[in-house]
Amino acid sequence: MPARQTCRLLSPTVPHRRSKVKIYREKQHREQIELLQKQSRRSKLFIDPNDERIRVRLFGFLDEFEQGNVPDEIELKSVFVNELGIRDAKSCRGEIEFLEEQIHTHDGDVEPMVSVLNGFVALTRYCRFLLFGLEEEEEEEKEGTGSGSFNKQRTRKRLLSQEIGDMAITVPKDFCCSISLDLMEDPVTVSTGQTYDRSSILRWMEDGHCSCPKTGQMLTHTRLVPNRALRNLISKWCEAHSIPYDAPEITDASPETLAVVEFTKAAIAANKATAELLVNQLSNGSQGAKTVAAREIRLLAKTGKENRACIAEAGAIPLLHNLLPSKNPVAQENSVTALLNLSIFDKNKNRIMDEFGCLRSIVDVLRFGLTVEARENAAATLFSLSAVHDYKRRITEEEGAVEALAGLLKSGSPRGKKDAVTALFNLSTHVGNCRRMIDAGAVAALIGALETEGVAEEAAGALALLVRQPIGAEAVGKEEMAVAGLIGMMRRGSPRGKENAVAALLELCRSGGVVATQKVARAPALASLLQSLLFTGTKRARRKAASLARVCQRCEAATLPMGRWGVEYSITSNSTSNHGSSFAGDVSVPLSITVRVL
Repeated sequence: MPARQTCRLLSPTVPHRRSKVKIYREKQHREQIELLQKQSRRSKLFIDPNDERIRVRLFGFLDEFEQGNVPDEIELKSVFVNELGIRDAKSCRGEIEFLEEQIHTHDGDVEPMVSVLNGFVALTRYCRFLLFGLEEEEEEEKEGTGSGSFNKQRTRKRLLSQEIGDMAITVPKDFCCSISLDLMEDPVTVSTGQTYDRSSILRWMEDGHCSCPKTGQMLTHTRLVPNRALRNLISKWCEAHSIPYDAPEITDASPETLAVVEFTKAAIAANKATAELLVNQLSNGSQGAKTVAAREIRLLAKTGKENRACIAEAGAIPLLHNLLPSKNPVAQENSVTALLNLSIFDKNKNRIMDEFGCLRSIVDVLRFGLTVEARENAAATLFSLSAVHDYKRRITEEEGAVEALAGLLKSGSPRGKKDAVTALFNLSTHVGNCRRMIDAGAVAALIGALETEGVAEEAAGALALLVRQPIGAEAVGKEEMAVAGLIGMMRRGSPRGKENAVAALLELCRSGGVVATQKVARAPALASLLQSLLFTGTKRARRKAASLARVCQRCEAATLPMGRWGVEYSITSNSTSNHGSSFAGDVSVPLSITVRVL
């Protein structure tokens, strides 16, 4: 039988001429297929003995780490340099990137497992710094070329942002990730139907969250489905506006298959050894070496609480603190971002706050940082630290902290505004911070943010907390645009934003007295907006709208008996008869607030 015909029999394509009898039923063809099957079963996979020997030695290194021992440097050099031909840091980085790519595209139960690949990434990273040091990295840092996939991704994102900024183009909201606020490069859909950029939602999951950032619903599974339709739309939009768009190839890899999920004991031990090497460079290296070490600690702290714990235990926090006042913008940015990533681990929050002068230095970076990224990441660090209730007051009392956050909220980039408003929201949850936030201009900044898409939700939520106190209600009531801004939020905001806005107005009436209540009750269009919320709002929004309508009706009863508020009150009484009017503790906290790792 001609070879071409045999190949065609094994091909899934349909024959050009349809036969009445299917081809696999023909005896001759069946015999050919059976023969090929028998031959393929007898064949054995050839493994080069030298490759097998190297493989055994590599697994042996992982076993040593797992048993709590650090492999001998001479043996590591023999395998990596002599056997594998990895003779410099650049080659080592290439191997790490290749292994990380294999993890990203890993398919289920295929050997080696993801946990094993993670072990080899950790081993190779350790060898990179043990065998080749930081000299080569220093030279690249001086030349401004950077290194590794981090710099490549960062450069691409920065160029993309610069391109969009230069052209003054507004990116469609649906094309931006609600976590990072950046144009999505690899949009994926979670179980709730919401779409996020792959890297952002993976970091969210890695931090231990089991809910959807946008809706707050629990994720029934952690599989990420590529949103090809949205990706194509983004690509076409970028092409139409001459914006470079180089999204990664779509894979169906689930988060279980990524490096951020599975860490073996060997990988943890190898990363711990790497952390000790880097911390030693932070302590004893040259200024260039310290800058590179801060960058590598920043990257190592991006994933895994074990990594964050071992870095801090190795003594990194005081040394990173020492770099914060650096006149080198790269060193300053990397050190503050490393502290941000480390602070995600709760025990490290205590270590940072207990380090004398560290909070002061973080605030100074927020106020006077040498780069935009450094200032933004300092704000994000304050947000992370303020998750501990006792630290909220300390942060607020630090000179210039609240003023700098308010300034960033007013004039920062979209990401900077997000960092600032989330930090201010956290600080506003402490009842003792109200006066300080008023004096520092935070209330005015929050009111102004009601007009800014992306931060209006959190701004309204923070105001709802502040106006619970009479001094907060008085300060908000004096702001000319406060009531109008909150009513505008009720008109055009998201469901959660409308909820926070009506909550703020209700608390303003309760704490601000008759004058504030009259100002709210006489605002144009409030009655119709409340009526709309009663039928279309969330459960909490309906309850708050009903309470606000009753408050306004009582205020206006003497002058407008059965007028507009009389009508609305009759509606709210019927529609909310089964709901209480208590508002205590009922501010909606946006679930999308999370500490981003960078």
